[in-house]
Amino acid sequence: MKKRYILIAIISFVLSACGNQAPEQEKSVEKDSTNSNHQSTHSAIAADEFFAPFSGNLEHIHGLGYAGNQQAIFFASHDGLKVYEDGSWYSATEFNNDYMGFNAVDKGFYTSGHPGKGVDLENPLGLSRSYDNGKTLEFLGFQGESDFHAMGVGFENHTVYVLNEQKNSKMDVGLYVTEDDGENWDKLAATNLGEKIFSIAVHPANSKIVAVASEEGIFLSEDRGESFTLLTSNLQGTSVFFSTDALWYGAYGKEPILMKYLLSNSSQEKVNLPQMEQDAVMYLAQNPQNEKEVVFYSFNGDVFITQDGTSTWEKIVSAGTIK
Repeated sequence: MKKRYILIAIISFVLSACGNQAPEQEKSVEKDSTNSNHQSTHSAIAADEFFAPFSGNLEHIHGLGYAGNQQAIFFASHDGLKVYEDGSWYSATEFNNDYMGFNAVDKGFYTSGHPGKGVDLENPLGLSRSYDNGKTLEFLGFQGESDFHAMGVGFENHTVYVLNEQKNSKMDVGLYVTEDDGENWDKLAATNLGEKIFSIAVHPANSKIVAVASEEGIFLSEDRGESFTLLTSNLQGTSVFFSTDALWYGAYGKEPILMKYLLSNSSQEKVNLPQMEQDAVMYLAQNPQNEKEVVFYSFNGDVFITQDGTSTWEKIVSAGTIK
């Protein structure tokens, strides 16, 4: 039980870090902050002048994934995008916003958060998206109003679920969904959903399937968030991610676990994890072009990647330090 309380404290600290404090604003940067016509580039990050080689520490991560369906893993940090591609690390050279609620999708990514140092944008960012690796943001609502920490977006369908923690111009407090990029929002009954929600995941194709990780466990809904079923017992939920056929979820009891819940028959199978001490899976993603490649970020700041379907893992970041 002591270990579980330790992890709860770690989770509370990580989620509150970067929470409501806006970075210092400096000189404005003239940049088109809206762009709805960009398509995913699918080009190598190494060849993109917007990125430069990176060798610093990877800190305060609030989401990861294969943004734009590229062979590169995007990490949303408090000081902008960090990308791991083909064994090398890169960092965005401009517009290093404090991204929260980050979700990779097939055309790019959706996010919330705060403007970065020297970036002249409304604070907070509300609901935003980028289809050009973060060079520009398209704003979909709530700029200057809301910062969504718990947000899930379907990789293909782009259906957005958010936990709204403070009333804004369109929402009361609660769980909401939009299927038209923020034009219309529906408040969900969310029957049987636990409290203290950490993260939300949406099925890549079926917008009615959504999962939540909370302090009370892992919850699954197959009716568009109207009702939820608890999938775990005496476990704290730490992460959720959908592949086409399964819900991957991280949890913690006496030790960290990673499970796959198969949507076709509701069976569950345990996934092999590397050795972890008083830690758990915080964010996880599977390469949509290679199902054997899976990556996760832990609460203690480690990053592990597997190329063989989770049989073996390689640690590429240790406590925030790139190896």
